[in-house]
Amino acid sequence: QKIVVKVDVQDDKEKQKAMNAVSALQGIDSIAMDMKERKMTVIGAVDPINVVEKLRKCWPTAIVSVGPKEEPQKEEAKKDEGDKKKECDKMIKELVDAYKAYNPCMTTRYCVQSVEENPNACVIL
Repeated sequence: QKIVVKVDVQDDKEKQKAMNAVSALQGIDSIAMDMKERKMTVIGAVDPINVVEKLRKCWPTAIVSVGPKEEPQKEEAKKDEGDKKKECDKMIKELVDAYKAYNPCMTTRYCVQSVEENPNACVIL
């Protein structure tokens, strides 16, 4: 689950102490701190009360929200993959066109036919 807690920390040193205090709890997957809003986000299978107890020993703390961990939706991921493939194909086409414009003699193809393949071809002996 995702727990957002408002913690009144003043600088990076206090932030590090707060994160170390919370990281000692069992079941935490990740911890993030937003210093502008002074909010700590804790993700994992941990009790919000235990998180607040650890933090209140040193800093004024309040629970902002407790909810399920947000997971990316599969449909959006598929759309993103399709968009990336289209962008990649477009980029490859632009690079090939730029190469043809830069070096046209390397991209010109010649077709050689024998008399057996085309009996109407002109043959000079």
